[in-house]
Amino acid sequence: MLLVLLPVSGLLAFTVFSAVTDWREARTLREFRTATRVSFALTVLTEALARERLAEVLVAVDPDRPGVTAERDAARRATDRALTAAREGAEDGTGQPDVLGQLDAKGRQLFATRLEAGSGSFTPMETEQTYASLTNDLLNTVHHLDSGRPSRASGRAADGYLAALEAIEAAERERADLAVLFATGPGNAPGATGNAPGATGDPSQALSDPWQALEAAQLDTFRQNVSGRLKVRLSGVLLQPAGRTVRATREALAAGDTAKLPSLDRWLAASTSRLTALRAIADAAEDELATAADRDLRAVRDHGERELGLSVVVLLAVTVLALTLRRSINRPLTEVSEGAKALADGDLSYDIRYTGRDEIGDVADTFRELHVTSERFAAEIRAMNTAIDDNRLGHRADVAAFGGTWAQLLRGMNATMASFAAAHERRDKAEQELESIFNLSLDLLCISGLDGYFKRVNPAFERTLGYPGRTLLSRPYLDFVHEEDRDRVQAILDRLATGAEVVEFENRYVRGDGTECWLQWSCRPVIEEGLIYAAARDVTESRRAAREQAALRSVATLVARGVPPHEVFTAVAHEVGLLLSTSSAAVLRYEADGAATVLGSARTAATEGQEAARAVAATGRAARVGRSVGAPIVVDDRLWGAVVVSASRPEPLPRGTESRLADFTELIATAIANADSRAQLAASRARVVAAGDASRRRLERDLHDGVQQRLVSLQLDLRTAESMAEDQPAELVEQLAHIGKGLDDAFEDVLQISRGIHPAILSKGGLGPALRALARRSAVPVELDLELPGARLPERIEVAVYYVTSECLTNAAKHARATVVEVRARVYEDVLEVVIGDDGVGGAEPGGGSGLIGLTDRVEATGGRLTVRSPPGRGTTLIARLPLPRSAAE
Repeated sequence: MLLVLLPVSGLLAFTVFSAVTDWREARTLREFRTATRVSFALTVLTEALARERLAEVLVAVDPDRPGVTAERDAARRATDRALTAAREGAEDGTGQPDVLGQLDAKGRQLFATRLEAGSGSFTPMETEQTYASLTNDLLNTVHHLDSGRPSRASGRAADGYLAALEAIEAAERERADLAVLFATGPGNAPGATGNAPGATGDPSQALSDPWQALEAAQLDTFRQNVSGRLKVRLSGVLLQPAGRTVRATREALAAGDTAKLPSLDRWLAASTSRLTALRAIADAAEDELATAADRDLRAVRDHGERELGLSVVVLLAVTVLALTLRRSINRPLTEVSEGAKALADGDLSYDIRYTGRDEIGDVADTFRELHVTSERFAAEIRAMNTAIDDNRLGHRADVAAFGGTWAQLLRGMNATMASFAAAHERRDKAEQELESIFNLSLDLLCISGLDGYFKRVNPAFERTLGYPGRTLLSRPYLDFVHEEDRDRVQAILDRLATGAEVVEFENRYVRGDGTECWLQWSCRPVIEEGLIYAAARDVTESRRAAREQAALRSVATLVARGVPPHEVFTAVAHEVGLLLSTSSAAVLRYEADGAATVLGSARTAATEGQEAARAVAATGRAARVGRSVGAPIVVDDRLWGAVVVSASRPEPLPRGTESRLADFTELIATAIANADSRAQLAASRARVVAAGDASRRRLERDLHDGVQQRLVSLQLDLRTAESMAEDQPAELVEQLAHIGKGLDDAFEDVLQISRGIHPAILSKGGLGPALRALARRSAVPVELDLELPGARLPERIEVAVYYVTSECLTNAAKHARATVVEVRARVYEDVLEVVIGDDGVGGAEPGGGSGLIGLTDRVEATGGRLTVRSPPGRGTTLIARLPLPRSAAE
């Protein structure tokens, strides 16, 4: 065996070395082939960039050229597709992870270049150079990918392919630069400023020579590395009409003969045709490069397969020789080996029958002894398992019958059994404690299955819902959920089925007596067991208290805002109906004849609860009659009315409804008291203002009929005395004249006082003439804008507006130092609005003096509202809105 193994080992070593060498060479060729395929995708991207570069340059130099924008957009889309294809090719694995990063960077640069070119920030020269930079970077990456050169043939094919790409890029840049030249003139071409490689002072030389020389050098390199077929195709392309047109254009530029230059369209057509032919040759070079890479890889694989086949033949021959030596020693070794394997696998039934007197026989005897010991040990383990199954946790194995490691293992099993017994005792105790907590908990605890049934519920569950445990466990739990909440609960169960925890969601359950209760849940699913552990709390009372407080706040807000009583009554009926979920809720007022008038109702007409209303009227206390409950409304220690509700179900309303209604009746009593107080205050204010106006009219009439007439009579008597005193001394005549002037002044003062007390023109002509008279007498110029109805307004309205305007004109003259006052009055939507503004010093405070306070009282006595805006230094504006009867407004 040793003589056989020695040459076999040498052959195997040589085979392994040769295989590793072939594997490395094949891996290098596979990487080169993969890199070339990525470079082909990058080449497609450079071609797309070249077309987009020309389109962007044409847009920049001649945006009005027909179809140039569409060509640019199509070129951009083609570039994006080529970039995506290049990324996909790079993701297939090039062994060079930086290719993807370079493509991402070029994508961002391309996006930025498009933005700059689209915004007009780039000149045509800058646009061409930016795109050229992107293309050159990609060509450098192509050079890097194709630089592996695993063989001479692949290296020459790669050099020819790269030279063709460089020549095409030179021609592309020449085409773009000459497109700028033909579109803008030689003086504006990019090369005219010396930006092209090797630029000179001559624009035409700067445009032509660098790219022509670079293209010629690359084409020479191409001819040196490709097959004769491609050389012939290249010569044919250069001699085609398009090639001759390009050569003639270069010669005309070199000679400075602009007359022989072609048009832009002819140049683009010729250069495009020539470049298309060159790209076809480059594609052929690409095919040659791919073919060379595949051919080299196949050659390496064939060589490896030949060597592997030779090695297999030799190994087969050695194997046949080894099999001839097997029979003499292999059978007993196989028997012992299989016995050891069976024992290792736990098969104690296998018996080793070999009894030879050699070393193998000794090994067989040892395995037979091990077999017997293993059987005894297995019997002890089975006895231990049986004791565990029978819950005989005090059983222990016989350690004394074994020795060594066997005894140590059994002692460990005995210790494990003791620990298991202690843990089992602790678990029993914990289960008993948990069972006590489960049963004593006031919260609802349950275990439910994902199949839709309760598996276990605690007594609190039964007490809260009013169902026995067997009923809860025998029906789907959705049957106990309120039908309006079942869809929402099903959505929660779907979430739990995905393993998500749900904390603090609420839903309604229907108790055994038909009433509703609200439960707040926290749930945790155990998907692998198909169970949901959940705890719930009965929040019915807390939700009811919250709803009740919200309803009370809503009604209290209406009371505080002073809304009309009928709105408060309707709101109370609505809130009570929602709160108690009743079919009827109403607010009633007891009349003097004992009848009850409905002031506000909700849900349905208040036809029920009449007996409860009569019981409240008779006793003055809350009353419950059948399915109806009534609570009294007491205002100023007298029974004013009642709130009556009726149940929508056959069952009576719950206990405590009377006390809950009492909170609403207190708010209603407050609203009624407030409304009475406001009504009395408004009536008192109106009486005060009316009494004042009546006193003014009476005083004005007394002045007109009494003092004014007396002064007129005295003036006439004085004139008579003056005519009789013509022959009297001069001193007497002067004294009489002085007395006459005093009487005239007194008459004017009385006349002014009479007008201020109550103007006669207001009573005779109405509000419009009275306001115009005030404007004429005002010390400050007044601008009037009156849009008043033709009919007379109510006297109290006219008097209020007159005195408001008079007070404002007086304040503007005495305090505001205004130069002009604007007075506007118009009627809209049953309201008379009067706006009086001045350009004075402002700073008027409504509560700072009795004048504005009196105006406020006068306006509010008519049911109107007075607003004053007087910022310091910005004048004063007073707005009065007074309600009108519909007939007066029309």
